[in-house]
Amino acid sequence: MLKIGDKLPSAVLKNQEGESIELSQFVGKKLAIYFYPKDDTPGCTAQACSIRDQEELLLNHEIQVVGISADTVASHKKFATKHQLNFTLLSDPEKEVIQAFGVWGEKKFMGKTYDGIHRKSFLFNEEGELVGLLEKPNTKNHAEEIIQFFDIKA
Repeated sequence: MLKIGDKLPSAVLKNQEGESIELSQFVGKKLAIYFYPKDDTPGCTAQACSIRDQEELLLNHEIQVVGISADTVASHKKFATKHQLNFTLLSDPEKEVIQAFGVWGEKKFMGKTYDGIHRKSFLFNEEGELVGLLEKPNTKNHAEEIIQFFDIKA
């Protein structure tokens, strides 16, 4: 897993529109990259809608937010359209970025053990340096957690 002080890894992934996005294009801005398990599930929808609903406040704090999961571009497009999401979702079906960030691993749910994406958020400063990690984001108030973190660091 990335550690505080690490630089934003270099990677190119496709967004919900099928456009190639280089992570380095976000250097120069405060950036929150959040990893989530699956499009259109209850927790992931609550988390995405929290960010959608706080877009103006996030932009007032000059914070960009990017969501990443292993879902396809088509799944992201459907999810973004259904919930009118106003931020970038990146598709990582090969799990290259997911593994580079160290968020793929063993999970337990209802007595079953399986491999999956751990819900975590990585917060980068304008220089592309990791300055914070939210290990267990609150799905309903995730945008507020991000803003609060950056306000404290300012």
